[in-house]
Amino acid sequence: MRSKLKVIWIDAVTCYGCSHSFLNYKEISSLFDKIDFKYHPVLPSENFEIKESDLLIIEGALKNNYSRLGFSLNELISKLFFKAKKVLALGTCTVYGGMFGNGIMFNKEEKGKYYKCREKIINLPGCPPHPDWIAYVLNMLSENKKIALDEFNRPQDIFSYTSHAGCTRNEYFEWKIDSQTFGTKEGCLFYYQGCQGPFTHSSCNKLLWNEVSSKPRVGTPCFGCTEPSFPKHNLFNTETFMGIPSNIPLGVNKRSYLTLSGIAKSLNNERLNKKLIDYNCRDKNEN
Repeated sequence: MRSKLKVIWIDAVTCYGCSHSFLNYKEISSLFDKIDFKYHPVLPSENFEIKESDLLIIEGALKNNYSRLGFSLNELISKLFFKAKKVLALGTCTVYGGMFGNGIMFNKEEKGKYYKCREKIINLPGCPPHPDWIAYVLNMLSENKKIALDEFNRPQDIFSYTSHAGCTRNEYFEWKIDSQTFGTKEGCLFYYQGCQGPFTHSSCNKLLWNEVSSKPRVGTPCFGCTEPSFPKHNLFNTETFMGIPSNIPLGVNKRSYLTLSGIAKSLNNERLNKKLIDYNCRDKNEN
């Protein structure tokens, strides 16, 4: 029988959103059969000690003059970092620094304090990361399986996609029909409402939250929370040039995209310019 993965989970400057997301994992009891939490700020665990671990999980940003568990935060992380076989930077604050700009491996897009140690780091951004993403990493490590990583040390199985993939509004995106307000079923949220889906790496619209929904499905734009640029200024606004978004989807030639957008906007898709569901139609038929 394989021994349990010995994990130390440290809370840095955090709102504990990542911990709460993890606790929403539907099969969490199965993880406890594989993982031995030597320390966790929320879960029952042993009294904290600086010791070796198979995995150090860090939740939250680094910040000078911030104390945790009787140490300065930077001193604590440094001591634990080099005693761990692997390190999971959990959440956007830990990966890129978030609003503080001091992450484990990156400060936004700049190289951070532990960048040179990137071979032992796995980055799992998100505000918060999906619980299934966390479980994926823990299961892979507990089974001693290799995780393929991208240039930002994110698992490729999760972050090879964009949030745009699987979005229920993609047909509106193709015909350049935008929603004018939040909370509607109709329209794309990219052209005016600031949706970051076409250039945000995540599987949020393929692997739904609580198995039922995502931000675009309820009429709210993707915030781009898995990217170094999060949070961006003017969150609910799309910068445009002659009515076309200044930032275009990943991997697309700008000139070709401008041409295609101009053609699509000149066409009129009557079906998509109407309400998907007319809640008054039954009353009309009865009358």
